[in-house]
Amino acid sequence: MSKTEIASAKGTSLWRNVRIASLREELGPLGIIENGAVAVREGRIVYAGVENELPSEISKADEVIDCEGRWMTPALIDCHTHIVHGGNRAREFQLRLEGASYEEIARAGGGIASTVKVTNALSVDELVDSALPRLDALLYEGASTIEVKSGYGLNIDAELKMLRAARQLEQRRPVRIITSYLAAHATPPAYKGRNVDYIEEVVLPGLAEAHSEGLIDAVDGFCEGIAFSPAEIARVFDEAKALGLPVKLHAEQLSDLGGARLAASYNALSADHLEYLDAEGADAMAKAGTVAVLLPGAFYTLRETQLPPVEALRAAGTRIAIATDCNPGTSPLTSLLLTMNMAATLFRLTVEECLAGVTREAARALGILGETGTIEAGKSADLAIWNIDEPAELIYRIGFNPLHERIFKGERISR
Repeated sequence: MSKTEIASAKGTSLWRNVRIASLREELGPLGIIENGAVAVREGRIVYAGVENELPSEISKADEVIDCEGRWMTPALIDCHTHIVHGGNRAREFQLRLEGASYEEIARAGGGIASTVKVTNALSVDELVDSALPRLDALLYEGASTIEVKSGYGLNIDAELKMLRAARQLEQRRPVRIITSYLAAHATPPAYKGRNVDYIEEVVLPGLAEAHSEGLIDAVDGFCEGIAFSPAEIARVFDEAKALGLPVKLHAEQLSDLGGARLAASYNALSADHLEYLDAEGADAMAKAGTVAVLLPGAFYTLRETQLPPVEALRAAGTRIAIATDCNPGTSPLTSLLLTMNMAATLFRLTVEECLAGVTREAARALGILGETGTIEAGKSADLAIWNIDEPAELIYRIGFNPLHERIFKGERISR
């Protein structure tokens, strides 16, 4: 799916005879517009509404596409991924199935250490080439915005290399990439038992250098007993805020350390995982506008039993997004369609919550809701057209891709 496969549209393009799930909240569930039309000029939506109310000047568009009654949604957004990395952990997956414990695998050089080793050995170009098949799988299902984290380098040069590779993905594919700096992901062996030293000597200097190169859109961390404490994460967040960078956090995945409350105190864009989140944390997130990003792929892969507190999130009014968490160890998932099905089946999210979770709320979790995530005038024309009879099909089917066409910044993309 190279840029040469994008069919150029000059002037105004009009998609008509379309049923629109706009995800605009003021229009009710899913923001549905029947007998709709969407007009695009210079990559931005200039009209999204009922076709018979089209302004006359727009109805005379240079290009008119008859959608033949198909459904249109915002293009999908994966707001939590680790798609830039080296190698895979399929062999470890096999060993676990054969009875090996995580501890035994780690002692044999497996786990995150194996991914760090392979990632560090690759060049930027090799990391890009490695990530492209994962990226293509997401784009093929209607995604147009992908968040990409660092975190498998664990030294300054390697973290920068991962972020440079992430930025280059935009040069190789028609996609919007949002980067997150995640050097506070794990402590490398050389700093075992010295988290504070690792933060002061690697995480913070690397953050400053990556920011100076324009490689960072947000700063992330992993707040957990096996990773970093709230106080250690706060040190990273303080530096991020000093640089004017928004923050987000892996929190409450394995225990409740109060990470979500910490994230909310920094007005974080999101807190992610959240299986052990309590009602107080959910309330703090809602008040701060911090989005809860649920990751059913990791829950499934790890065979977890502690469900995220969806009812507490709903009661608090916390916004909910969902994402693949695509990574080599705990969620080798490259399908947002399957992610929606998992979120509905495992977490009992509704159809509206699932579809909003990979469009409007995913955009909110990345701080780009003003640019994309809903279908309305003024926003980037990031759209997906589907061969479905109703939106629930996008969540209901398993292993089936009904994408008819993807539009990114107003350009029609060949599948």
